[in-house]
Amino acid sequence: QVQLLESGGGLVKTGGSLRLSCAASRTLFTMHAMGWYRQAPGMQRELVATITSGGSIRYADSVKGRFTISGDAAQGTVYLQMNSLKPEDTAVYYCNARSGVGDSWGQGTQVTVSS
Repeated sequence: QVQLLESGGGLVKTGGSLRLSCAASRTLFTMHAMGWYRQAPGMQRELVATITSGGSIRYADSVKGRFTISGDAAQGTVYLQMNSLKPEDTAVYYCNARSGVGDSWGQGTQVTVSS
């Protein structure tokens, strides 16, 4: 298992910005990918953005143009810059690491966007 420590959630108004951080116990070079997922109340967990050890990036359609994922592969740290936030972005955001031992998850950080 990979240990993940998240930070950066909070309460923000519509149109505001937040930055999430996730630090892994391993470098990204030793994993397949890291990324962010979110889960709103009563909904399934969904992909937000991922970045592979080779630098390939994928976004959910709902966040393209507003969110930016970046990472420090040598440090095993991944960031999610969230701009132009909407109330529908309200959810618990989970950091994910995919490696040879499977998926590891952080404890989650709450993001709440008020209208």
